[in-house]
Amino acid sequence: MADNKISIKNKKASYQYFLIEKYVAGIELTGTEIKSIREGKVSLAEAYCPFVENELFVRNMHIAEYSMGTIYNHEPKRDRKLLLTSRELKKLQGKVNEKGQTIIPTRLFVNERGLAKLEIALAKGKHFYDKRDSIKKKDIQRDVDRTLSR
Repeated sequence: MADNKISIKNKKASYQYFLIEKYVAGIELTGTEIKSIREGKVSLAEAYCPFVENELFVRNMHIAEYSMGTIYNHEPKRDRKLLLTSRELKKLQGKVNEKGQTIIPTRLFVNERGLAKLEIALAKGKHFYDKRDSIKKKDIQRDVDRTLSR
């Protein structure tokens, strides 16, 4: 199956946040949403995960409307429920209540069974000087890679 190669990353996540712990969660989707995901028409750039009545949702994840969809097409930026075990949810909720921690999606992929999964991370926001440090490290790594490839 060619579907398994779907892997959409949130490139800004590691730049804007320190990623502390990662989890893989299932997503509650409609039929046209999974079809759009398989076409790769998803953006995680603005997405975040709030708790609503002890359940975790992903908000602002943009899944483009399915091109072959009819009147039953989905709303592109609706809230989607994330499927985690109750133990994971309680642990995450406790951590989020601590100061300065949030949950952000880092990667969306389709597993070997054809199910869409969202990799989420418990994250702490970076300060401006931390971001500068990240850029500096990336530049140094790029220079090292360049000299090694010659």
